[in-house]
Formats: sequence, structure tokens, C-alpha cells
Amino acid sequence: MSISFNYETCSTCAELSDTQREIQETARKFAREEIAPVAAHHDRTGEFPTELLKKAWSVGLSNIKIPAHCGGLDESVFTGSLISEELSWGCAGINLPLESSALAQTPVVLAGSKDQQKKYLGRLVEEPLLAAYCATEPGAGSDVNGIRTKAVKKGDEYILNGQKMWISNAGVANWYFVLARTDPDPKAPASRAFSAFIVDKDTPGIQPGKKEEMMGQRASDTRGVLFEDVRVPKENILVGEGQGFKISMRTFDFTRPAASAIAVGIAQRAFDEATKYSLQRKAFGTPICNHQAVAFMLADMVIGIETARLAWMKAAWEVDNGKRNSYIASIAKSHGSEIANRCASDAVQILGGYGFNKEYPVEKLMRDAKVTQIYEGTTQIQKMIISRSLLATASAGT
Repeated sequence: MSISFNYETCSTCAELSDTQREIQETARKFAREEIAPVAAHHDRTGEFPTELLKKAWSVGLSNIKIPAHCGGLDESVFTGSLISEELSWGCAGINLPLESSALAQTPVVLAGSKDQQKKYLGRLVEEPLLAAYCATEPGAGSDVNGIRTKAVKKGDEYILNGQKMWISNAGVANWYFVLARTDPDPKAPASRAFSAFIVDKDTPGIQPGKKEEMMGQRASDTRGVLFEDVRVPKENILVGEGQGFKISMRTFDFTRPAASAIAVGIAQRAFDEATKYSLQRKAFGTPICNHQAVAFMLADMVIGIETARLAWMKAAWEVDNGKRNSYIASIAKSHGSEIANRCASDAVQILGGYGFNKEYPVEKLMRDAKVTQIYEGTTQIQKMIISRSLLATASAGT
């Protein structure tokens, strides 16, 4: 059972196109028939879902934003976010490798040359390969200025040294997007201190670390990566030296709607499971959904889901229509992740002892939801962006 929002019309967007409806239905069917039945297995074992991701690639549920000249569908952020929500209903951890690959692709889509796009994005269309986004370090997450990985130019190459941490797809990616410092001046502003590189994973000197044991979204392959004297050809720099920070920040405007959609998918699944249980479980002679305490919890869940969904839709619509969406994208990311955690927690509460048991999916949803408040910018970072934007607007109007 799934009590889902009618996507066909939305106050923030036009009616879905026939292509979008077809893609959404394909993703929904795939989530229910292919992902959901094996989600508990991959959560329990941590096994990477290689064959499942190949299936997703074969039916066109990955790489959809890759430009047409590379063989991709050149679809919108909105369409990609539709897919993320549907697949995350089945299992956010199984969807995460696809979304992490899309995150790594986005800087190349936005800033790569035609040759770079053809070489690195084209191969993802030709084969079921993945990419990884390497920015976070042991001492630098939200504080990009703390990045210590360095790239030093020597002739026609850059020599890359440093360590990245918490990198999704690190052990399975075909290539990495890497953010590194190219200006040795420690006082250089972030806007010109860092550069962005595309790095083939099989380049000598790259050492992925051990797979991390995660609390939730355990099907993903998350590791550290060590770069020791890695030689990167100069043609693999994106745009030029000093452009990395701008590229990275712009990337999040395009990827945070999908990150929010992942959270909404988790929340929707939690609501569906809680509603189904509340109709079947009886207490005091009646299904528990007839008790106001439970009915109001369900109402609060769906209020959160509907508003979070509209937020990611608006953020996606804005960026697809050439508008700067940093403000609403941060609202969508923050609100979506909070709603996912609240709905998962409430679902556990409604199921009671069964909710606390691994035989039912809601305890997994609660664990999966937590990281949505952390990756692609913590909730606190989103609120910093939101507050700075609204205060700047308020100040300009005084």
C-alpha cells in the first residue's frame, strides 16, 4: 500500500510530461518489485547491490542528466529527483550509489569541456559504471577551507597528495571528482584556493580504504581514499585553477533537490508502513488508526511529507528554469531531512514493539533517515545558508 501524492499537477511546476510520467512509473515499479524485496538483505549484510544497479542502468534509471551529445537523456533536475524519491521508497541505501554518481557527474555536466564530458560521462552511458565525489576529508567537512589535499603543477601534470573521507562509491567508482588546493597561500580565499579535477580511479597512487560500517544506508560503498603522488594530466582540470570552490558550490544547487527527494522517499515509506499497520492492529476493540493519538500522528506525518515534497519540487523547478535556487534548495534539504527523521521515528512509535524489531522495515528507515541530515551539507549548514540569504534580503530592503 502506498498513499502517494498526485504528481500530475503541482503549484510550483507545470504538468508532468509524458516522458516524466513514464520515468516515474518505471522507477516506482522498480522500487517495489526489485529494490524493496531485497532491501533488508543488503542492510543486514552491507553487500553492495551490483546486479541491482546494473538493472537500474539497463532500464534507464541512472545517468539521466548526462548531455545528449554524450549519449545521455539530458533530463532535468526535477525528473532526476522524481526518480530519487521513488527509488528511496524501496531503499535509500540502494539508491545512494546512483545519487552519489550523479553528484560526481554534475560538476562535469556544469563545467566540463565537451571532450571531458564525452570521455568521462560518455563511458557511464556505455557501461553500468559509477563515479564518486571526493571533497570531504578527516578534518574538513562543512569547512571547505580546511581541505588539505594538494595538487601541485609540474609540467603537463598535477601531482595530487592528500586524504579524503566518507566518500560514497569510493571502492566501486570508475573515476573521481576531486577538490584539491592549488594555491599554496594558506590565506588565499576559498574562491580561488581550490581546483577541481577528474581522476581515473586506476591511476597509480590511489588507495581506497576499508569499507565503513555505517548505521544506515548500509548498501552503499563508503570509504576513505588516499592519494599519494597521483599524476593527473592538466587536461583533467575543470575550467582552470582556482575554480574548484565555485564549481563545487554550484553543484549543490543542482543536487540538493534530489537529496531532499531521497528524504521524502524515506518519509513516504515510513508513513505507508505506519498507515498499513494502524489499519490492521487493534487496541481497545478498534483499529488503532481510530484512536485520535495515532490518527493525529499520521496527519502530522503527511503534512510534513507534502510540504517537503513541494519544497524539493520548487527547488528543482527553479534551477531547471535558470533561477538561482540556493535558498530554496537549502530549505528543501533541511526540511526534507527533518521530516524523514520525524516520520521514521513516528512510524516506529506507531508499530510499537514491532517497530523496534528488524523483521519490520521501519527501524531500518529510522537508521537510513539520520544521514540525510548530514550528507550534502548538514542541517546546520543549510540553516546558515538560509539565514544569510534572508538577512541579506532584509538588509537590502532597509
